[in-house]
Amino acid sequence: MRLLAALVLAATLAQAQAGALAPGHAGARLSFAVIGDTPYSNGEEWIFADMLKDIDREELAFVVHIGDFKSSSSPCTDELFARRLRQFQSARHAFIYVPGDNEWTDCHRSGADPLERLSKLREMFYPDEHSLGESKLKLERQSADARFAEYRENVRWSMGQVLFIGLNLPGSNNNSGRTARMDAEYARRGAANAAWLAQGFDLAKSSGYSAVFIAAQANPRFERPLRRPADATDGYAQFRQQLLAHTLDFGKPVILIHGDSHRYRVDHPLVDPATQQTVENFTRIETYGSPWVEWLRVSVDPADPRTLAIKTGKEINPAQ
Repeated sequence: MRLLAALVLAATLAQAQAGALAPGHAGARLSFAVIGDTPYSNGEEWIFADMLKDIDREELAFVVHIGDFKSSSSPCTDELFARRLRQFQSARHAFIYVPGDNEWTDCHRSGADPLERLSKLREMFYPDEHSLGESKLKLERQSADARFAEYRENVRWSMGQVLFIGLNLPGSNNNSGRTARMDAEYARRGAANAAWLAQGFDLAKSSGYSAVFIAAQANPRFERPLRRPADATDGYAQFRQQLLAHTLDFGKPVILIHGDSHRYRVDHPLVDPATQQTVENFTRIETYGSPWVEWLRVSVDPADPRTLAIKTGKEINPAQ
């Protein structure tokens, strides 16, 4: 592996208070793998399988797949879902998967019902309170709250002084603006996501966590709104507003890991509209995506998350 980026977050970020250790392995450097938006084609299947073997050989705390384990045009079949589940379950490390648009919101393109497919994902990939993979990780699921019983995919876990939050925030405009039925789903899930995000940041503050990582599939379009008709909704506007408010209030490192755009990058795209200044304690990490079948190794010191080390494995040419 070769070093691609080492980010030193702003020196003004608050450091963890002595003795305010959250549950987990305090003091140990935490490294985990991030993958997403792959595999999309038959040509990528074998590369993806080899990549999973490469990840198995690494010493990692867990693996996160940020969604889109198929292309948007391929059929959303139970058979494909089962194949991916077998691959994820066979991983040596704890494996956390958050859903992408290609697995449910876009399934109408191949004649399937998106909401039925989301229900099937929940049934297959989130059956209990543990992660996938051979080495299970205990997760907190939003479905433990009776008000949000259907949202098994929204998860939370911690290691050392770092809190991790997984959200069902998919591409394709967050399932907004296509049909009235999908808009109703978008509104319900938006309320659930808002509650889960707020609860997570409340926990991070009250328990003295020194950083919050958020894993979701969609690129929430920090740079500019998508070009759309004037009367169309921006499916990520509410999330961006909530993220900004929580990040400013938390005052410590907040890192969003997402996919969707198929472009590796690490930057600080969140801007405070009140000051027009970059929010320095916020970092975005976007992983590779098809046709690049690649993974990122993210390392952080749980006791001092101001420095992130991000590495990638050997670059692989696009499958033809």
